[in-house]
This record gives sequence, structure tokens and C-alpha cells, in this order.
Amino acid sequence: MDISQLKTFVTVAREGSITRASELLFRSQPAVSAHIKTMEDTLGLTLFQRTPRGMSVTTDGQRLLVEARQLLDNHQKFLEEASRLRGRLAGQLRVGAGRNLGSTEVSRLLADLSKNFPDLEVALQHGTSSSVLDDIRNGRLDAGFFIDPDEAHTDLETLEISHFSVYLAAAPDLVSERSDLDWARLETLPWIYPTYSSCCGRIAERLFKENGIQPARIINVDDETITRTLIASGAGIGLVHVSSAGTEPVSGDIALLLEVRKSTRVLFAHLASRAKDPIISAVRDLLDTEQMAIPA
Repeated sequence: MDISQLKTFVTVAREGSITRASELLFRSQPAVSAHIKTMEDTLGLTLFQRTPRGMSVTTDGQRLLVEARQLLDNHQKFLEEASRLRGRLAGQLRVGAGRNLGSTEVSRLLADLSKNFPDLEVALQHGTSSSVLDDIRNGRLDAGFFIDPDEAHTDLETLEISHFSVYLAAAPDLVSERSDLDWARLETLPWIYPTYSSCCGRIAERLFKENGIQPARIINVDDETITRTLIASGAGIGLVHVSSAGTEPVSGDIALLLEVRKSTRVLFAHLASRAKDPIISAVRDLLDTEQMAIPA
């Protein structure tokens, strides 16, 4: 029995699903199933009950799960200590990034990690900002980038990476650029923005309430590039991010009608309890260095 099998056991137990575990482990479903069967055959125990709702850990499996997690923790500490002794960082870093974020900060970090720590295995996972936060808290991710939800997160340590403004935008020939917007007419147009759980989704709902409107048609898009393309095509009006640093030029195909939120922060976060983890510390040092290198 090897470490990879223990990782499979712990992941399947946590997710309750062979399918989800295979995605997180970057293994095929048959390979994950084979790991579980090999462990059960070797131990002579049934670790899971297969049910219509997924994989349920047996009583014997629950008792061994505690030991498996401890073994994996010790294995990671062993690798980290070995890395310190040879002056190189090794192990795995699982990073999440909200789909609506710009790619600059994430791409720069991945490039710097590859350059400075070639022995470090990095896995990037995209999702909504709320799912990134959830996955950091439940252990599926080690760290992640997300849009600040303006909520308390005392269990996390965060670092501001950038910030942006949110504007209501439209194609230049669709809505006249003037200070007194005709909200009754805007209500008749399709609106393009992400789900309510997202930053722009919540902002849109507040905007509707403040101006007493409720659009008849909403196009739900959680990708900034696609949102801008649809707006430029005249498919509707929507909310877009504009870099507060002025590094993100606005295309002439889009007219900015109204600044609806002046400053929204993009944060990098990890569990506060992992602040002394050497991999997390190395990532924060890189991000701090990057922030110092960006002109104000």
C-alpha cells in the first residue's frame, strides 16, 4: 500500500464520490476504483458501502480514516522538512481562482512558482469566488484568489492583490451616454451578469432595487470576457470590471454608463492555521514581491 492509495481513500471519503475524487486527483474513475479495491483486498476490510447517493464510509473505514489522514499529514511534513534541508520547496499546492477574475495575477504567480520552485506540483482549479472560499475552508484547496465578498473571514489570512471598479456598460449605439439614465427603458433590455452569489450578481440586484426595476430577461454569464463580448455585440447591458489602476483599457465597443461600485478588492487567501506552512509562506513572499514590483 502506497501514499497515492491513501490519498485516494481520504479523497473518496471526503467527497463521497468516485467521480469527484477522480477529478480532484487527476486520475481516471477506474484507477480510483482500483485503488479502493486494492486497499480493501490488502486489508481484508470493507472501507465503503456503494449506495445510489455515492460512497459511504463504513465503521471500519471511519476508524482507519483517522489514521490515514495522520499518515498523509506526516508524509507532507516529511517532504517539507526534506525540502528545507536541501533548500528547495517540494510538495503540492492546490490553488483556486474565481472565473470572473483577471488572469494576470494568477498567471504571474504560476510562472513565478514554476521558475523558483520547480519541484513544487501546482494544480489550478477555477470556480466562483464563493466556491473558492468554501474549498479553502473544507481542505479541497490550499489557497485561492477571490473577489472580496465584504464578509468577515477571521479564519483566513488574506492579501490584497488588486482592486477594480464595477460599471454598468452597453454598446455605444444601444444606450445614450448621459448622466440621467432612463431606467424604465433599461428595464426592457436584457441584462448580462453572473449569478446572485457572485459580486456582480449582488450588485445588480441592489441596482434593481434602488431604481425600482426588474428586467424581464437576464442572461447569466460568469465569464468577464464573454460578458464584454455580448455587451459589445448589443445583446444587452451588463456589469463589467474596470481596473482601478488603469491597466485594463476599455474597448471602444463598450460605453461605460455608470460607476456602480468604486472599489472591489481581489484577495489571495489561505487558512490562518496554515500561516507557517513553508509552501504557503513561499507563495505569500512571491505575491508580496510582485505587489512591490507593480508601479502605483
